Amino acid sequence: MTKLLSLKEIQEKYAAGDTSVSSAILRKLQRDPRAGARRLYRVLSKRYEQQKKERNRLDAMLHFERLLWKAGIHHIAGVDEVGVGPLAGPVVAAAVIFPPGVEIEAIDDSKALDEETRNRLDREIRERASAVGIGRVEVEEIDRINIYHAGIRAMQLALQSLAIPPQHILVDSRTVPGFSQPQNSFDKGDGINFSIASASIVAKVYRDGLMTDLNAKYPGYGFANHKGYATPEHQQAIRELGPCPIHRRSFDYIRELCGEYCDLYYSLKQEGYACSSRAELSTWESKARAAVETLSINENKKLHLMASRLWKRMAREAQAR
Repeated sequence: MTKLLSLKEIQEKYAAGDTSVSSAILRKLQRDPRAGARRLYRVLSKRYEQQKKERNRLDAMLHFERLLWKAGIHHIAGVDEVGVGPLAGPVVAAAVIFPPGVEIEAIDDSKALDEETRNRLDREIRERASAVGIGRVEVEEIDRINIYHAGIRAMQLALQSLAIPPQHILVDSRTVPGFSQPQNSFDKGDGINFSIASASIVAKVYRDGLMTDLNAKYPGYGFANHKGYATPEHQQAIRELGPCPIHRRSFDYIRELCGEYCDLYYSLKQEGYACSSRAELSTWESKARAAVETLSINENKKLHLMASRLWKRMAREAQAR
């Protein structure tokens, strides 16, 4: 009965923020006339709604795995790669197979998680997975085969390194050639599928660790902070120090940062960023079009993209006024 409930015991039981709140305890608290019970009900009902939302999200992420597990397919590999965008360092992929029925709260796209949460989830994934595989493609191969194919190659290596051969493969936004097993591709799969999201976390934590280690080998670039991405800090370091052995020389932006484009390109770029009105931007865009024959294909492409971004920025500023 409600009168037998000890509010102190309930408070102690739910003191930990991750303790699951049942609908039964909420009903009892809702009917309890005590002021303390009403306060506790308000606190726990909010937690219950948050937990219900997370429960529904996790159920949706596990939907495809549960269908396959129910059909008797137990070795389902989620695979994903990270590190396609950075200017430096390897591309890394991870493949993860879980035993049927595994659930891990808070699994999500690695980009949506903070570092502490990623590291915690990485440990739990590795503890509860049947198999984890890592694929790594170094800068030399990235420059040789291009970044897209390097990402594919990293996923192939990750799947090949699994201790258990997968029966089914789940992958983010593409298929991985060279495997006879059935595959399903999910658009933005690292945010909507449990196994792919888990693979993205493992790959991200692994690559971040590599870049932190490489920071000691190549000081001055800040790899431990930006992990090779094109932050202002990283761009400035490349301008001052030049590229190091782990920079992707095939990335055209490295050439731009190193001053290898023509003077006209840098002059137009500087003028474009200085535009403060639609009239100025229109005049600058005409000037950039007049220079098409003088500039390279990549220089023209970059100025075209820059014009698009500047027009969008100006439109946003106009709306904000």
